[in-house]
Amino acid sequence: MRLLADENIPLESVRALRDAGHDVYAASEGARGEPDERHLARAIAEDRLIVTFDRDFGELVTRGTARPAAGVLLLRIVPKGASEVTALLLDLIARPEIVWRNHLSVVDWAHVRQRRI
Repeated sequence: MRLLADENIPLESVRALRDAGHDVYAASEGARGEPDERHLARAIAEDRLIVTFDRDFGELVTRGTARPAAGVLLLRIVPKGASEVTALLLDLIARPEIVWRNHLSVVDWAHVRQRRI
């Protein structure tokens, strides 16, 4: 899967996703401090699922005209550490029943809520 990890996604998680075979662009490695709109444009151009803790992406895709076909995975958790984020992401991405494309997916510890974008 092609992913764009926002700056707030731990590098430990980025490395684990890469080790699992995913193509991950990490904003913290190549575009630190860039505006969300620029990350959104990259995700659209490169067909990447945005993975973030930043609610602004939800606003951008539901109220704006730029909509990433690969979707947005918005984490609404307070993790105790990077390892919890890593475990959750690896589990979520591996679940074949979840359709990420064309969805804003809001994830907490108990639910995956999805809205078509």
